[in-house]
This record gives sequence, C-alpha cells and structure tokens, in this order.
Amino acid sequence: MENNFAKTVLDNGIRVVTERMPHARSIAMGVWVNVGARDETQEESGLSHFIEHMIFKGTEKRSAVQIAKELDAIGASWNAFTSKENTCYHAKVMDNYLNTAVDILSDIFLNSVFNDKEVERERQVILQEIKMLEDTPEDYVHVLLARTMWGGHSLGRCVLGTPQNIANFDSKTIRQFFKRAYQPERIVVSAAGNLNHARFVELVARTFEVVRRDDNFPQRLSPVMNKGITTQPKNLEQVHICLGIKGVSATDPRRHACAILNVILGGNMSSRLFQEVRERRGLAYSIYSFLSLYSDTGMLGVYAGVDKSNLQKVFEIISSQIKELKEKPVTASELKNAKQYLKGALYLAAENTENQMTRIAQTEINFGRYIPLKEAENEIERVTHENILELSSDIFHSEFAITLLGPIEDDVQIRQMVSL
Repeated sequence: MENNFAKTVLDNGIRVVTERMPHARSIAMGVWVNVGARDETQEESGLSHFIEHMIFKGTEKRSAVQIAKELDAIGASWNAFTSKENTCYHAKVMDNYLNTAVDILSDIFLNSVFNDKEVERERQVILQEIKMLEDTPEDYVHVLLARTMWGGHSLGRCVLGTPQNIANFDSKTIRQFFKRAYQPERIVVSAAGNLNHARFVELVARTFEVVRRDDNFPQRLSPVMNKGITTQPKNLEQVHICLGIKGVSATDPRRHACAILNVILGGNMSSRLFQEVRERRGLAYSIYSFLSLYSDTGMLGVYAGVDKSNLQKVFEIISSQIKELKEKPVTASELKNAKQYLKGALYLAAENTENQMTRIAQTEINFGRYIPLKEAENEIERVTHENILELSSDIFHSEFAITLLGPIEDDVQIRQMVSL
C-alpha cells in the first residue's frame, strides 16, 4: 500500500491525490475544500454548512431527486460534512462506477444552482438541525466549551451557525461566499481504492480545471485561549461537563506525544479516567478525553455526564489524574499499550477505502505531502516517557476552560466545586 500513492497538481492549482488499493472492490472519492466555520465572519457564520446542504439540491442538469436516484442506483454511499476548517463532499462506489461518481460529484460541486425554493426549504431543515443539537446535551456542551474557550474567535462559533443568520441567508449570499471561498488552491480531490491514478486525473481534470483563482479571501487568524467557567442551567437528569485546555496543532511535532497522552488520560476503556471514574467508582456512564486539532492550535479536553451529587467527586478525580501526569512519568506498560492502541487504529483504518481517502486528503491539506503509514508508526514509537512528562507539564500549567450544562442553580457554589 505504501508505494501506491500518487499526486498530480492541475494547471489551476487543484491537487489530486490517490491511493491504489488493488485488493478492494470499492473506490471512495472526496472533494475537500480547506474552508470551514473558522473562515466565516460573525455575519457569515453557518454559510459553509448551508452550502454543504445545498450542494445536493440541484444543478443545471440534475434536480435534487435525480442526484439522489442516480447515486442510489449505483449502490453508492454518499454524504458531506462541514468542520471548523474543512468541507468535504464524498461518495463510495463499486470500482466499475467510478466514472459515474466523478461525473455526479463534479456536477454538484461545480454547477449547483442554489435555487431560491430549495434554499428556503433547506433553511427549515437546518433550523431543525440546530434545535436537535441543542436538545442533545452530550453534543451541545462541546459547542458551549468552544464558545467559552475561543471566545469571539471564529473557532468559538458553532458550525451550524445561529438561527438569526440561517433565517437571513439567501441564494445570492450563498453564491457569493461559494465563489469567494472555493478557490483552487484550497481544493483537494482524493480517492482511494481499486483505481488507476492517471485515469482518475483524466476524469477529474475534464471538469475541475474550469475553476479559476480569486485571491479575495482572508487569511486565518490564530486564536487566543480563554479561561474560566461557564454554566448553563437546563432541566436535565445529568450535569454534562466539558473542560478544555490549549493543546497542540495538527502539524505540531509533538502531536503523536499528545495523542498518546490523550489515550492514557481518557482515550479508551483502559484509560485512567475511564477506569477510575466509571469502573472503580461507578460515578459516570460516559467519561472520556479528546483532542481537537486545527492548523495553528488545538485543544485537549475531557467530557463527563454525571449526577449532580457526584460532580465534585468527578472533578477531584480529574484534577488528581492531571496532577499526577504533570508530576510523574507514565508507566512503561501504559506507554507501550497506548502506542499499540494508536498503531492498531492506524493500520486497521487503512484497510477501509473511505478512511484512506480521508487520510491522504488531510495529510495533503496539513503537510502538503503524503505521510506513509510506516513513517507515522515510527513517529509514534519514538515518543518517550520524558516526552509525555514534558508535554503534560507544558499543557497543564494553566487553567482550564470549563462548561457545565444541566440542573445547576447556585452558580457560585458550582464554580467553587469545579475549580481545577
């Protein structure tokens, strides 16, 4: 697999990357745009996600129903997503349907009409999606944490936007943002599976070479982390807590050490937090740590859903585990097992064409090159106890941003209870 990667840059700057997986019968293709929620102004917040919805709602030659029928007729698995920094339109098909997949994905990406009636219809869908998010506390508390941690920076805004913005967007606004943001140098077309690179480039170039450059798009500004505690009372059975601290970026040389630190802290079922909070004490059903990595910054966070009566106990455990990671080296077995966990996840994911399509696109966006699996494995293996201790001391030296969502009334008492 390591020697089956290929890359071509089209004349307009669009990058085409592929990974040939001859044992597979499928091909996963994605059109990636290095544009997301952080690239929007406050007034534009939600536009990237709105565009993601509208891309499938009709082109100059296909209606929304025709797009769905043609993809379903070839047994395709297809979708799209928007994150803080990227938007992706993707499909997975049997290898004999690659031509059809390229034709449809290129059509919706390049020729969407953003019809007024479809915009109005999809507006209602997105407003319901916002309400659904707000009704899902284990997800919504992450949105609140980002708002607390990144403040007024665009990383602190919800990808879905605000109801006020969604209500105001029209087809003209959507077209203008699309034209301004979807520039060739920000686009990566990736594919993995049983395919030939030269043939794939030929198919892609026929349509994507029409995209023209427009330099009128602002550069990203790095955020400053905010500290403090935010509480949001809501009539729920549990208190959902989320805390975050500035971590490393997606390209930081310490990212592998940070991934290992995350695994040991709360990244799997044998982690310190999971074992102590859930398995030994039964204080929570769900508790985990997580990483959010961006191009120029990052976050290491912890989530837990707990009964209000257990809130202080859980925070005391989190605090003690973080203190121990700052002061003592992790054990040899913890380090070894965390490395094996990450390497296993890396190689198991590589057997899936969708995962490989995603991986080669993300490494191209973040590093401008392909990173072989063996290179990533070696970087994981090089991490030492000293690296973990040094990183822990560096990351955990400052205060956390903390958000609580649930049945909390006495704000002062809560703040005293959860201070780390």
